[in-house]
Parts: sequence; C-alpha cells; structure tokens
Amino acid sequence: MRVTCPCCGERDYGEFSIYGDASRQRPHIDDTDFEAWYDYVYIRPNPKGRHQEFWHHIQGCRQWLVVDRDTVTHEVYGVALARDVVTLPDAPAATPEEAK
Repeated sequence: MRVTCPCCGERDYGEFSIYGDASRQRPHIDDTDFEAWYDYVYIRPNPKGRHQEFWHHIQGCRQWLVVDRDTVTHEVYGVALARDVVTLPDAPAATPEEAK
C-alpha cells in the first residue's frame, strides 16, 4: 500500500505507525466520570469500511497525519496533517480554545 505524505510525497505504508481512530473524542481533562475515561482509554471499535485514523510518519518527516482509508480494501482517500484537521466528519466542531 502506498500513502502520500503531505510533506514527503508518496511512501510505502511500512514507514508509518498506525495509532487508531481519529474521530474519538477525549473527555475534558477535568471530567471525573470514570466510565467516560474508561471508554476512551480501553474500549476500541473495530470499524469495517471507510475510516479516519491517526498515522505517525516515523521513518520520514515524523509528522502526525490523519489518513482517510477503507479498512477492507485499504484504498486511501486522503491524507492531511493532523494539526490542520480541526473537525472530522460526524464530530462536533472544536471551539477556538479547544483547537489550541
């Protein structure tokens, strides 16, 4: 599989580490709800189909990326720098304070 890094261009997927779902919403740091933190840390869905994931270009520019790909066919639909992705489809928009 080939992935086009926004900084380095087209690369083999072996240069990257996949860190999972990019659409998960982290509970607020002051949230004391045990279940919310438990779900965020330990409960991981295993989606089938098109999905956005965090990838780290460990053998290249070392940038964090959001890769939009199909988990069945491995077709890559798009790649963006994670720092440039403020909102994701089906996720609430971040406020300016949260985007910092």
